Amino acid sequence: MTVNVRDLRPDDPTDVEAFARVRHLALPYILWTPDAILHNLAHTPAEARFRSLVAEEEGEVIGTAQVHLAHESPEPGQGMLNIYVRPDRVHRGAGTHLVHAAERHLTDHGATKLLAWVLDEPANRAFAERHGYRPSRSAHFLRLDLTTGTLPPPQSPPPGVELRSAADLADDPRPLFELDAETASDEPSDVDTELTDYQAWIEQTWNHPCFDRELTTIAFVEGRPAAFSIAYTDGPTGRYATAMTGTARAHRGRGLAKLAKNDSLHRARAAGFREAHTGNDTDNGPMLAINKWFGYEIVASEVRYVRELG
Repeated sequence: MTVNVRDLRPDDPTDVEAFARVRHLALPYILWTPDAILHNLAHTPAEARFRSLVAEEEGEVIGTAQVHLAHESPEPGQGMLNIYVRPDRVHRGAGTHLVHAAERHLTDHGATKLLAWVLDEPANRAFAERHGYRPSRSAHFLRLDLTTGTLPPPQSPPPGVELRSAADLADDPRPLFELDAETASDEPSDVDTELTDYQAWIEQTWNHPCFDRELTTIAFVEGRPAAFSIAYTDGPTGRYATAMTGTARAHRGRGLAKLAKNDSLHRARAAGFREAHTGNDTDNGPMLAINKWFGYEIVASEVRYVRELG
């Protein structure tokens, strides 16, 4: 049987749903919705050269790739490719075809260093290494069952701290952007990030279809956002995910991130969400400790693989 690679057809709902289904089957720890997939295609800045690819066999989508340049990094020439194949359709060549198509696209646009997240499983790691990639840092996927009652009790904010939702910033979300930019630059990663384009952030993050402004909690100190926990939700499946949690440098060490996340989790459970997901770099000890306190359990891990092009 022949496998061919093509671009995702955004105007074909069946194609978009198939892309989301493959992603969910291969990586069920992240929220994949058709709306979110279309949003990324429509609102990722042009300089990222973003593409969503599918591998198709006899009319069936069996593999997917999201490919782009690390446009928010101060270091040029970094290309990102994340390849996922349906677990019941492996060993048919879909992954290899997607890798080759993704690499051609990235190198055509100047990439000299390629990075890919790979599930920490022997077959996946061997696949990456056969294609010339070498392991770098790692990260964990974590899950919390919100139905068991093991979530720590709500915490009252200390004097001078106020908990509010992101919805309260609907008229002017720039303070949240500024906090997100500061914390993102300090997040452990092998790709430095600089968020400088407010309008791009509005389009990509603030208007993301999974971004739940009501369940996103911000801790304010003296009227300014000091810590936050951004919530993504997928109503039909009852799943909630923490997209980012962080604290401004001037307010770290006060437990404000834990306070904000605890508030968000309790409100998510009250709203009927049954499970919470998040992810942490294995070097992010403080956040891993916070999530252990909440009762999160590691359900899978992934490894960043890197290929330097001579």
